[in-house]
Amino acid sequence: MPPIADPRAFLEGLFHAAVAAADPDKALAGCLPDKPKGRTVVIGAGKGAAQMARAFERLWDGPLSGVVVTRYGYAVDCERIEILEAAHPVPDENGLAASARLMAAVSGLTGDDLVVALICGGGSALLPAPARDLTLADEIAVNKALLASGAPIDAMNAVRKQVSRIKGGRLAALAHPARVVSLVVSDIPGDNLALVASGPTIPDRSTAADALRLIDRYGLDLPEAVMRHIREGRDPAPEPDSACFAGNEVHLVASACVSLEAAAKAACNAGIEAVILSDAIEGEASEIGRMHAAIAAEIARRDRPFSKPVVLLSGGETTVTIKGTGRGGRNGEFLLSFARGIAGLNGIAALAADTDGIDGSEDNAGAFADGTTIDRLLSRQMDAADLLANNDSWSAFNALGDLFVPGPTGTNVNDFRAILIQPSE
Repeated sequence: MPPIADPRAFLEGLFHAAVAAADPDKALAGCLPDKPKGRTVVIGAGKGAAQMARAFERLWDGPLSGVVVTRYGYAVDCERIEILEAAHPVPDENGLAASARLMAAVSGLTGDDLVVALICGGGSALLPAPARDLTLADEIAVNKALLASGAPIDAMNAVRKQVSRIKGGRLAALAHPARVVSLVVSDIPGDNLALVASGPTIPDRSTAADALRLIDRYGLDLPEAVMRHIREGRDPAPEPDSACFAGNEVHLVASACVSLEAAAKAACNAGIEAVILSDAIEGEASEIGRMHAAIAAEIARRDRPFSKPVVLLSGGETTVTIKGTGRGGRNGEFLLSFARGIAGLNGIAALAADTDGIDGSEDNAGAFADGTTIDRLLSRQMDAADLLANNDSWSAFNALGDLFVPGPTGTNVNDFRAILIQPSE
């Protein structure tokens, strides 16, 4: 077949196919719980929680009430569920108030009532609720230290759980004896649903001792009050086999695996073979970028391990150990490192983006790169190595006009990477 004439449009189409596969209206339709004798109360948290709430309202044939919290700018109109907004990735006072509202919403329920929890990525930051001997400032300090550490998401959430009154299943325990059904959009590599948003309604078995090991492993500098709280094991989270969780249900409604398969199908429909490398890749973003570049270069030069044309797809959640003062997120960092590895090679084009529409703290989801990216930076007196050292990938791709800005997508199944390799002209 003829080569893809517009690689960027092709890659963007794959991104949108991946996002569409995690659309809340489609994803929730097959996961609706049985109606209760009593009340139906909806709670939720995450960057796609408002869209999940709107979809649930449309699908639920019966009375309900509820409250969910999402990131600033991500709210949508709902008729019966109140939508709150708070800060992400660093918690704020509005997040603290939102946590109190969710806890109040599930308090005083009976065994005839149903709580539907709509949980997706980003909920950890949006639900600050510091343990009773800690402050919001303490929880913010924990969050900032974790974000700068390069720790994977499972490690982050294991620590966050130890300093919270709402995470680690505590919100579901507060709802007892009402039945809690958690509908989860996973942004966690491997889909351990207890780790999504630090599991406000889903317990896990991580302990204070586990958190202390992780704090030591990643060299986290936390406030003394936080360390004392964790060392003394104050207010431990309930165990998964606690009676307060009996009868509760947990359903995975969307994940990176399903979205990557949808993108692969879209590529095949366009006549391009698609290979899914993995939906659970973790590690330092720049190192993962170099690894993907090595594979792409091998295909471009030698048609191995796959023959051209082909698109490589991968997901998961990389991390960035922050050492500089630049702007950007993990997908930009991945892509700038990738661009260095394919510099000068024709026929390679790539998109790396976060499926929620935001990479880090800027308004872009990610960026595009190809074999000309590094030369175009040099023509602007910008050195990719220096930019990476300063964690400043946003400035690189902004200068080139290569940022990808789709806006909030209403879902979050983590990172999406697509690399198209075609025969060079």
